[in-house]
Amino acid sequence: MSRRVAVTGIGLICAVGNTSAETWSNLLAGKSGVSPISSFDTTGFACTIAAEVKNFDPLNFIERKEVKKMGRFIHLCMAAADEAIKMSKLEITPEIAERVGVHIGSGIGGFDIIEREHSNLLSGGPRKISPFFIPAAIINLAAGHVSIRYGAKGPNEATATACTTSAHSIGDAFKIIARGAADVMIAGGTEAAITPMGVGGFAAMRALSTRNDNPGHASRPFDKDRDGFVIGEGAGILMLEDLDFARKRGAPIFAEIIGYGMSADAYHITQPAEEGEGGYRVMMAALKDAHVSPEQVDYINAHGTSTPLGDVLETKAIKRAFGAHAKNGLAVSSTKSMTGHLLGGAGGLEAGITVLALHDQAVPPTINLDEPDAECDLDYVPNHSRRANLNIALTNSFGFGGTNGSLIFKRWME
Repeated sequence: MSRRVAVTGIGLICAVGNTSAETWSNLLAGKSGVSPISSFDTTGFACTIAAEVKNFDPLNFIERKEVKKMGRFIHLCMAAADEAIKMSKLEITPEIAERVGVHIGSGIGGFDIIEREHSNLLSGGPRKISPFFIPAAIINLAAGHVSIRYGAKGPNEATATACTTSAHSIGDAFKIIARGAADVMIAGGTEAAITPMGVGGFAAMRALSTRNDNPGHASRPFDKDRDGFVIGEGAGILMLEDLDFARKRGAPIFAEIIGYGMSADAYHITQPAEEGEGGYRVMMAALKDAHVSPEQVDYINAHGTSTPLGDVLETKAIKRAFGAHAKNGLAVSSTKSMTGHLLGGAGGLEAGITVLALHDQAVPPTINLDEPDAECDLDYVPNHSRRANLNIALTNSFGFGGTNGSLIFKRWME
């Protein structure tokens, strides 16, 4: 029999908050974190806006000599992991270290480091490349640094499945505990791709919003005037624990994770499958894993990126999976309307938000939803948060290459 898994800590950092409490408060208030890009000169760029993390000093979390050994995606991860671990009140002692693991991924990793060191190569030759270049940039070093800092000697993995990365990381960590291979997993994702190549690359695909003159209204999932996503940065980390282990040590419990689904569209490198077929199957897989019916789900934190095609197909997938319930009592919202799209970090951030929704019994809104697309006809909690009786909630993540993940959480009641 598989073991039950609790969420005992939440670490969030994104454009609307540098902690989970600040993030949650600003989401409920409907505050946008999108603004003109400040980290580089955007002259000549089609898109000049993003959801940047502001007022962040890595020295608050990392020793000065270590900072230069890490890309920004690792800096953000360390901040979120620090909050999640402290919130859980877990001390990772030598006695339990081998039963504590880390599963943290990133979709892109150290773009900032790659760009900087490539510039050094071109300007000064190979001798100008930093000896810290590779470990500062590669994706698994986020998990590696967390493991090293806290002495977690259990399973250590890093996923890279585009925008589904951290949903997969959390889901896989859930299953590691459920099958008994660890008692605790520090799980989630991180991303820091607001760089010239990151923004320029997505803009070249015409995937980004170009509402540069009105950044706070640029990310508008499900609205008829949406014109693309807004790139964001940040990290979302959850502390997952075997429920018996958590209860025995008196840990705070914020929710229980009860279901995980995966699917592949097998269709196109960037476009979702027709009629949202892959999204439908991944939600059905998560419901089956959780042993709950569609009618039992109270809230969905949607992938909802604000792209013309993606929002329609996710809506169709939800309607197919949830039937009449999709229009009768099911709240759906996209917090990317405020945080932007964290790419590989999105699923971790949104899993944390989903847990907070259950814990606080409140649904964050989809802001900038002024006139819904005719094909987007669900209850998207437009523009204002609401109190709600939430027992079970689902969160979706869909990524390039047709990779999908859904997580289901249940309200914790002793």
